[in-house]
Amino acid sequence: MRITRFAAGDEVSYGLVGTAGAGSPAAGGEVIAELAGHPLGAGKDGIRLTGTTYLLDEVRLLAPVLPSKVIGFVPSGAELTGRSHDGLGGGSVMYLKPSTAVCGPSDAIQSPSLTHRLEAEGKLAVVIGRLCRHVLPEQAAAAIFGYACALDVTAADLREQDGQWARAKGFDTFCPLGPWIETDAAHGGPELVMSVNGQERQRARMPGAGAEVAALVAAASSVMTLLPGDVLLAGAAGAVALEYADGVSVSIDGIGTLTNRVEKGD
Repeated sequence: MRITRFAAGDEVSYGLVGTAGAGSPAAGGEVIAELAGHPLGAGKDGIRLTGTTYLLDEVRLLAPVLPSKVIGFVPSGAELTGRSHDGLGGGSVMYLKPSTAVCGPSDAIQSPSLTHRLEAEGKLAVVIGRLCRHVLPEQAAAAIFGYACALDVTAADLREQDGQWARAKGFDTFCPLGPWIETDAAHGGPELVMSVNGQERQRARMPGAGAEVAALVAAASSVMTLLPGDVLLAGAAGAVALEYADGVSVSIDGIGTLTNRVEKGD
């Protein structure tokens, strides 16, 4: 099931994304069936429809969740380019991106004047579905609501200058999420493809809904309480340099495609 957050005029709602049936005027096209309330509060089994539908191209897709925090992982001492996977062995480092870094599909990535080296990595976003702490790996599946595409944007020169990552990874718009949440488990290590201006720049296998993702949930929840809507960034295949006006897309098998453009920020 694909769950989106969208704006229709001045109204913001959640909805289910699907294909219009044969009896619909939009038969074969993608539509959004509006949901009553917040899907994370209701849980997967408590989702209710309002009866209102929209064509997908009639609305503006927003970030599918507004997390209290975004948590990422990298192996300690590893180069920030050329990695094939995240992992918790060998002293992995956990880092945070603030909630204000999150933006949605088609939103501009604002490149701040403070940086001259903008980089991004395509990631699998793991969306937490319930409040949890000290989750065992074998319990992790019950804590996950679904999956989305993510871009982990970094001001690479500030990362090197500061010696830590709060500023380099924390600017507004430095964590695009979308285009929606896919609640079905991403088994088998889905493939991620990242393109810049239509040219493929990154291809890698993301962790499937198994031991790797479970380890991330367990590690994060051993440190801090995870709230519904919080996001863990999983998988990595190396950073890609971005310039002003670049269009960047991340596609993950079974989920969809997230597309954003770089603009000059303050």
